[in-house]
Order: sequence, then structure tokens, then C-alpha cells
Amino acid sequence: MGAGFRSLSRVMTGFLTDFVPSYAIARRYMGDYTPSMKFKVLQDNLRKALRSRIDEGNLTGLGLAQQTGFKQAHISNFLNRKRGLSIEGMDKVLNVQRLSVLDLLDPAEINMRASIPPPSDDEFENILLVDDQVAATSPLLMSRSVKDMLKFKKSFLQTLRPQMEGNRDRWERFVLIKANARDGMGMYPRILPGTTILVDRHYNSLKPYRKGEASMYVVDKRPVCTVRYVELAGTHLVLRPHNPAYPVEVIPIDHGKKASDHLVGRVSYLGIET
Repeated sequence: MGAGFRSLSRVMTGFLTDFVPSYAIARRYMGDYTPSMKFKVLQDNLRKALRSRIDEGNLTGLGLAQQTGFKQAHISNFLNRKRGLSIEGMDKVLNVQRLSVLDLLDPAEINMRASIPPPSDDEFENILLVDDQVAATSPLLMSRSVKDMLKFKKSFLQTLRPQMEGNRDRWERFVLIKANARDGMGMYPRILPGTTILVDRHYNSLKPYRKGEASMYVVDKRPVCTVRYVELAGTHLVLRPHNPAYPVEVIPIDHGKKASDHLVGRVSYLGIET
């Protein structure tokens, strides 16, 4: 693996920024699990990798003990599942065996959980289309949740101003959803059923984007999302449709939360197919 290995302790604490070119895949893969589950899976996979090398005649328990400075009994107990290794101990084993933590991850799981869109060229950015509840609840988008991908000009996306409230800086900023029939007719004629909606999840503030103009938001009102104009009224959100034939809704702000917690993001672009 050459320069592909790095300290496992840094991976387990989330510092993957200088790990390997695929660090983001590993980060997103590991992000689905609790720390104890991550560490157990990695230990089990390290045992399998070492045993495979032993079975092939490329390694012995004694040789590994000499490489790492551990006692042979310590290595034997680890290989026979009688004890585990500390993060530092696993670092040492990975180091001397020239292994990367990515070697300990299941490629199928990596592919399923990866959230990195295919590389885009200099002019366009790849934006992922997902279900509205995925957009509302998933800071990082997993490939298993992606329904489609569309390209947007980077120059256009760069003109959009964010307005974050709360901890949104680690959320992937732009996502796409499709308007359902209720939202499409409730916001008619601005939106139609099936309209592709670009959502800026870094704009979850009720501050007007343009002075004197109401912004449309995707609102999380579990178990569904809706697209509406939004106003704050005390401890409630007032959801106003564009179509006067549809009713105004009032929903309470969850206890301990703010209005911004219910806003998935601002509607930044509408793609209506004709």
C-alpha cells in the first residue's frame, strides 16, 4: 500500500483529512456505526487479513511479534480471539504489515455507503436527487439513497448565499428532491407535481433571501416534508401555500428545538418539465 496507511487512532477519532485519496469513503462508511461496532469490525477484519497471510506462508505469529515488539503470546491470543488490540496496537500492526484501514473495510459496504458523486468537470457540479426525508435527516448522502444525479453550473451555485442556523456546516449543501402531488398543487403555478427542486440546506434561516419577497422552504413535518412559504408565529410555524385553494397549516415547533430545525432548506431552483 506504500503511503496508503495512516494512524488508525486518527481514523477512529474522525481525523481523516490527510488519510488517503479515498478518506471520504471511509469516513462515510464508518459514520453509520457506533465506535464499538467500528472497532470490533476492524479487529475481526484485521485477524482475517493476518491469518490469510499466515496461511499463504508470508507471515508467522513469531515474525509478527518480532516486527511489532509484542510478545508472541499476545499475538497468538489476538489471532485466536482471546483478546483484542488497543487502537495503538492496531496502528503498529497495520504499519509493519503495510496495511491501510481501507483494507479492513468490505468493498461492497464501501460502495453502498459511499456518498461521493462521480468527479465533475470544471464547469459543472454533480447534485444528488434523494427522497425528501433523506434530504431532511441525512447530513451526508449515501449512494444507496441516491435516485438520480443532475449537473448544475458551479458559477450558478456560487452565487447562492447561505444563511445557516445551528450546526449545518458539515451537511452536504445542495440536494435535489421531487415535488409530490400535494406540494405541486399547493404551490401551483410556481411548482407542479414532479418538479425537481434544488434545496440549499445551508439556508435554514427565516431571514428573507430577497427583500420584500417570500422564500419557499422545504419543511420537515415528520413523517413527511412539504414545500411552503414559512412564517414564525410564537412557538409555531405557519405554512402558507401559493395556491389559495389550499389551506394554511400551523405546526408546533418541537420542544427544545428552534424554527430552523424544521427547515430542510431554501428552495433555490425549480426544474419544471413540460
